[in-house]
Amino acid sequence: MNRKDISIIALAVSLVFFAGCKKVLDQPVLGSYETYNFFTSDANAKAAINAAYTPLTFTDAASNAIWILGDVASDDAIKGGLPGDQADFDNIDKFNILPSNSAVEAVWRRYYDGVFKCNVVTDGLPASNTAVSEPVRKSLLAQAKFLRAYYYFTLTTAYGDIPLRLKVETPEELQSPALPQAQIFAQVVSDCNAAAIDLPVSWSGADLGRVTKGAALALLSKTYLFQQKWDSAALVAGQVEALNVYRLTPNYADNFRAATKDNPEAVFSAWHVSGASPFQGNNLNQWMAPRSLNGYGFFYPTQSLVSNFEKSSSGVDDPRLDYTVARSGHTYYDMAFNAGWTTTGYLTKKQIQPLSEIPANIKGNGSLNYEIIRFAEVLLTKAEALNEAGKGSEALVPLNTVRKRARESYLNDQTLPGYGTVPAGLLPDITVTNQSQLRDLIRKERRSELALEFHRFFDLVRYGSAYAVAALQDQPNFNYTANKYFPIPQSERDTNKKLGK
Repeated sequence: MNRKDISIIALAVSLVFFAGCKKVLDQPVLGSYETYNFFTSDANAKAAINAAYTPLTFTDAASNAIWILGDVASDDAIKGGLPGDQADFDNIDKFNILPSNSAVEAVWRRYYDGVFKCNVVTDGLPASNTAVSEPVRKSLLAQAKFLRAYYYFTLTTAYGDIPLRLKVETPEELQSPALPQAQIFAQVVSDCNAAAIDLPVSWSGADLGRVTKGAALALLSKTYLFQQKWDSAALVAGQVEALNVYRLTPNYADNFRAATKDNPEAVFSAWHVSGASPFQGNNLNQWMAPRSLNGYGFFYPTQSLVSNFEKSSSGVDDPRLDYTVARSGHTYYDMAFNAGWTTTGYLTKKQIQPLSEIPANIKGNGSLNYEIIRFAEVLLTKAEALNEAGKGSEALVPLNTVRKRARESYLNDQTLPGYGTVPAGLLPDITVTNQSQLRDLIRKERRSELALEFHRFFDLVRYGSAYAVAALQDQPNFNYTANKYFPIPQSERDTNKKLGK
């Protein structure tokens, strides 16, 4: 057992399982501990892993600003709100980004905090620790390795070359250089593979929502996709399918409704509970709601995004558009849409709940989960990887599965006009197998399917300079080489002298 004097200050907070557990732990851990005298029981060890889930959540939307880096930086959304309010977020939108930018600082701090909390667990549960039962030890190690993989995946896609920390480090050890992104991805792959061995296919009871084998495989597949390892990405996406526990919900919108958030499409989620103590609510509900409804009025979808959604030849919109975006001529949940709420003409509907569920006085305490990985993304990962590997005909199967679910909303949502019949020519199966043409169609499909789920900017970067520059042509400050990664924050530069300039 590592008996280095390590103060686990992170455990001084209430250790609540925020990322999937439906039951708050009754015994929060308080105080300061050393690894050798903390990991002395199954209960204590479980409390430590619970803390490692906390950074996933949006209990404070400013401190988990991945929505800014992932979508506001892209062509899908602008910051919105009042001029000057959260000016640093607007600077992300305009690519006037300094290392001291608060969103850049926030994501770095939060996700490295997640890494630290995972390393607390891996340090505290070596094979020599017999105080924790072996099944629990193996399960918690697997969860910690998966979560660490996710945090590092997010950090390296956002910041590029970054420090790699695999244990709780002394101040001297924290002086570490940034390693090439390839090495960070290699660690993500290693952690995902290790986690997949010991994670279960599913959980039950109070453990519902903890990470699973499917989550580890899905993140592994996505990591291969981002490395352009097409065959591996497609193979592992197929392994997720083969688990036979995931399927697309009949109604796309069920992924973004509190009543149906625990569904078979959710592969990996950040769980939120309204009204819990300690606080576990989804704060995005307030940040993205109109100011007149006690929101902050941020996060406006763009016309570019809206135009990406297909129409049938008779003008019927892809139903995902109105499940995703609020607009004039359509209701905003249980009230009329007010065009004065937004400067783009649109509001997001994902991450938002109607007043009938979360009234204005508790607007920042929502109960919607954030779906980090949905099964639809796994299918689109497989489609993209197969096409890039020169297997266009095979790529059509997962691609058209996603499109079929979207158009068949008309068979599963009684609120749609003309319910019971799919409008003619709406989202027909794609038959194109030319690699270049199919690439464009898959990218278009991914944008519509995953719109406003904080993935778009990272997709723009991995698609390459020509695609990204074209997508962001209305942002004259954007330079692909300079802006494809966000700067390592000034706080890290000030304390970690081995980063260099």
